[in-house]
Amino acid sequence: MSDPSTKRNVLVTGGTRGLGLATCRHLAEAGYHVIATGRKPTEELAELVAGGDVRFVPLDLCQIDQIRGFIREAVSQHGPLYGLINNAALGHDGVLATMHDSQIEELLRVNVLASILVTKYASRSMLSRRTGRIVNVASIIASTGFSGLSVYAATKSSMIGLTKSLSRELGKAGITVNAVSPGYMATDMTAGIEDEKLATITRRSPLSRLATTDEVAAAIGYLLSDAAASITGTNLTIDAGSTA
Repeated sequence: MSDPSTKRNVLVTGGTRGLGLATCRHLAEAGYHVIATGRKPTEELAELVAGGDVRFVPLDLCQIDQIRGFIREAVSQHGPLYGLINNAALGHDGVLATMHDSQIEELLRVNVLASILVTKYASRSMLSRRTGRIVNVASIIASTGFSGLSVYAATKSSMIGLTKSLSRELGKAGITVNAVSPGYMATDMTAGIEDEKLATITRRSPLSRLATTDEVAAAIGYLLSDAAASITGTNLTIDAGSTA
């Protein structure tokens, strides 16, 4: 088992499935010590935890009053943070006019407010060491739009705005802030899309396929690497060319 004390700590929110899980796997393989969050662990994540370079720590981002203490405890237990991947997000769909107010509030609370607060407290650990990497997971929906996803699109647009402004705030401390905007991937969030719509999305791609979670995870890994030290304030699209 590798000694995590010699590795850079990266916090991945929503690391139990889908893109978050793929990101945890990729970063562990790249030599990082990964702290994965979620409401509860999954069997797939448990396999990574057994490998020794991934730790699961429960966190419900709906409970925003717990975020400050969570970050403090994570740093106390694992050491200062080098990286943060703001991946956790809800994907409620629905026409805005008929969408329940509670669903709108939940999307904004988890996708926007919680992500901002996690970033606020995680960045303090990076500022003290004057180095770090923050990657916000946005979506091509923020720029293309999609019927029934207006609130989700608004939350993902906020991640791009946060990325650009925060990169200016933190740049002088050697901390980079970037976003990735995945296209449609085969995850739990897209499982509810009708087959016909998914086929249309696939045909729109010059590569005639969807992007994979592993491909997006690799892009996130690159933005955390030393090779990306001069890249900040950017939004990297990984969508198999569907928005080309």
